[in-house]
Amino acid sequence: MPAIDYHHTFKALDSLLDALRPLWQLVAFECDHLPWQQSFPQLAQKVWQLDDAEIDNLDASQQQLVDTLLPSLISDLKHSQRPVADELISWLSLLVITSATRAINNDNVQWLTADKSQHNDPKNDDLIKSPQPKNHSGNDDLSHFNVHIKGRKWQQITAFAEQVDPQHHPQLPRLPILEWCAGKGHLGRLVAKQQAVVVTSLEWQTSLCAQGQIFAEQWQIPQTFICADAFAPIDASKPLLLIDQHAIALHACGDLHTRLLKLAASAGTRVISISPCCYHLIEHEHYQPLSALAKASALKLSKHDLQLPLQQSVIAGTKKRLLRNQEVSWRLGFDSLQRDIRGVEAYLPVPTIKKSQLSGSFSDFCLWAANQKHLFISSEINLSHYLHRGIERQRLTKRIDLVAHLFRRALEHWLLLDRVCFLQEQGYAVTLTEFCANSVTPRNALIQAIKTN
Repeated sequence: MPAIDYHHTFKALDSLLDALRPLWQLVAFECDHLPWQQSFPQLAQKVWQLDDAEIDNLDASQQQLVDTLLPSLISDLKHSQRPVADELISWLSLLVITSATRAINNDNVQWLTADKSQHNDPKNDDLIKSPQPKNHSGNDDLSHFNVHIKGRKWQQITAFAEQVDPQHHPQLPRLPILEWCAGKGHLGRLVAKQQAVVVTSLEWQTSLCAQGQIFAEQWQIPQTFICADAFAPIDASKPLLLIDQHAIALHACGDLHTRLLKLAASAGTRVISISPCCYHLIEHEHYQPLSALAKASALKLSKHDLQLPLQQSVIAGTKKRLLRNQEVSWRLGFDSLQRDIRGVEAYLPVPTIKKSQLSGSFSDFCLWAANQKHLFISSEINLSHYLHRGIERQRLTKRIDLVAHLFRRALEHWLLLDRVCFLQEQGYAVTLTEFCANSVTPRNALIQAIKTN
């Protein structure tokens, strides 16, 4: 995708998210009604027509979710007095954007009103398929590398390793590797073996460094661990980031991966490959934009907002789903109770419960939670009333969250493109793709940057 498309797409995402902020920038459990129902009556009617099981199924598929709710949202926008309603509608295609999606164009606008039964037709598919791992020669002798690594995690590691391998991507120079937030260095070890390059793995936990170094020495891998805090001041005499280096990070969280981007850009590191994760794990109360475009945005994102991209459920079994719904309704029922007892309209967090507690009664749960928070429950209180309130609030929050989840992918790509645009501003040629299928991990975005001067 040309650089200008990233900028254009970021601006469209920014405008969409800003204009429809009431639908996604909210805390569901603080609401006692659909807070946007007056402005979006058709959407409100639609979500109340859905039963709870249907909501769980829709929530697991972004495409199905958008297909189900979009007609009502478009209808509300058409009947609104918004001067930019038509433009807003044209941007709604971004609700299903992926890292492999081509730039927004007029075809996407036509898709909004097209027959959705055609979506499975390849000629109507506007998505580029996610890369599939190739078979590496000599991979048979790598079987010992994945001992004690769960299947999907190993799939992520092998897929990411392929995307940073010059053998498969000739535009990448073969350079020494810096593995950021390495853990035991599983990724770095595989890269060192496959590329025959020196790998330096940075990790702050001493025990993980020790285990990783033992593995590297056991298999005679050119991998060295540095046990250090990624946020510690950099010793100018011993810089972590070098010019002739390829910095990689698979699922480095929040401030950790933005720290890498800043340090690498400052050092002029020739190649950077990262897959961001857990955007909400930041030091500041609100998100600190990186690029000039994002800094100029009207969006102010809290840690709660930054969790939205991570909120994609997997279709669970009936028993697991029912237990989850029961726990949420009990927690919300107790929340209503504690507000009345304390006379304070504020949420009171309750510790994690044991699943065995769900086989008891709501009364038992309330007594336990009250004890945890040093509250007294009078015997005159009708707890069945609060159980009913909890069930009603749980049904409400599911619907508020469902609508907010329309925007989880758009918000994630706003965050990804902030990183892309920042690197472009620092003189890098940047691509945003997917390193594996969504079924392996929803956090499958890959940002790759090559210094251009």
